Amino acid sequence: MTANDERGPATRPARVSTRTLQDGVKKTVLPSGLRIITEAIPTTRSAALGIWVGIGSRDETPSLHGASHFLEHLLFKGTHKRTALDISSEIEAVGGETNAFTTKEYTCYYARVLDADLSLAVDVLVDAVADSILDPADVETERGVILEEIAMHEDEPGDEVHDVFAEAIYGDHPLGRLISGTPESITPMTRDQINRFYRRRYTAPEVVVAAAGNLDHQTVVRLVRKALAGTPLDTGPAAPAAPRPGDRRVRVRKAHDVVLHRDTEQAHIVLGGPGLGRHDHRRFAMGVLNNVLGGGMSSRLFQEIREKRGLAYSVYSYAGQYADSGLFGVYAGCAPAKAREVLDLIRIELERVAVDGITGEELARGKGMTKGSYVLGLEDTGSRMSRLAKSELLHGDLMGVDEMLTRVDAVTSAEVHAVAAELLAQPLSLAVVGPFEAGELPA
Repeated sequence: MTANDERGPATRPARVSTRTLQDGVKKTVLPSGLRIITEAIPTTRSAALGIWVGIGSRDETPSLHGASHFLEHLLFKGTHKRTALDISSEIEAVGGETNAFTTKEYTCYYARVLDADLSLAVDVLVDAVADSILDPADVETERGVILEEIAMHEDEPGDEVHDVFAEAIYGDHPLGRLISGTPESITPMTRDQINRFYRRRYTAPEVVVAAAGNLDHQTVVRLVRKALAGTPLDTGPAAPAAPRPGDRRVRVRKAHDVVLHRDTEQAHIVLGGPGLGRHDHRRFAMGVLNNVLGGGMSSRLFQEIREKRGLAYSVYSYAGQYADSGLFGVYAGCAPAKAREVLDLIRIELERVAVDGITGEELARGKGMTKGSYVLGLEDTGSRMSRLAKSELLHGDLMGVDEMLTRVDAVTSAEVHAVAAELLAQPLSLAVVGPFEAGELPA
């Protein structure tokens, strides 16, 4: 069964349908199932465009581990109309920028340009995503680039420890694998394997085109349809892919410790466990809890470990959310000799919150941080474009800013305490990257 089969169809459009979602936000569904969402911001002189595909590394089989990321690289290497140089130079000639990123559940290709150059950005980006040729020579070139990228990542222990932690939680489930793949999976992967993945998974129902800035919605729709004409994404009637279901639970591993030896100056630590999926209504309470624990300089962990004791330069908590699972972790980077003390302090603070909850003052501060970071994060066209696409792709609905702020305001101390008691009191896994041997650093 494919990912599309699992998610099931939405309502199949018999023709082009357009509706207004919010003030300034419109959505059009093409007969092919491809969706176009825009937000008009007349006060800007720029526009951000993104082509989002609801396929990521968790959709790969073991033999295709890293294919989504590999494909992300290749789609900028040339189409039937443009060379790799054409793709980059046409955007840069007008002062724009283009890039892409792969996650475990989706892939995004985006560009930012002046408003007058949005038509160019649409033509170039749609061409690259819909009609790349994946030349065998380019596959070999990018294989070397990706292997170097993987090696570079291993030289960044502060990043690598989060991958070690994810694997500790999810094991060999796709959510526990590296997005980039490994040398063992990337080296033997063939052009034909990648191309089959491309054509089988990059289908119109999986695609959301989002744009924000000084634009007109119907003009963007016309530009997208023109750019799609004659490409493999210009297909017959189909239903848009529904969001990934959140009604199943991903099996996680029993809590345990993983120590990865690296000759580093610091010990990099992540302590945590399974968290909440993005469809869980408690995610707003989780956001407040995260900010109180380690979301800023006023957080408990930052104050206790850095400000009072000077044991670490960087210490924070974070929550990762997927359709049907999630994780919660606390990161600290410290001198190896201080690792045990830092770990003890983290455990003590987590236990205190699990048992006693948070204070009224902390609740208010946590809410303020959550609301402020969300609203301030929408101050540019790129973030507004991302909001549109993620809402449609991941939730199938666009929550208004006011509604989101209301949901955060409604969070109570009791709700935060309940989430803390469930997540922080459970047995936790520990991931460590540093100058230790396996089993040397006690839990």
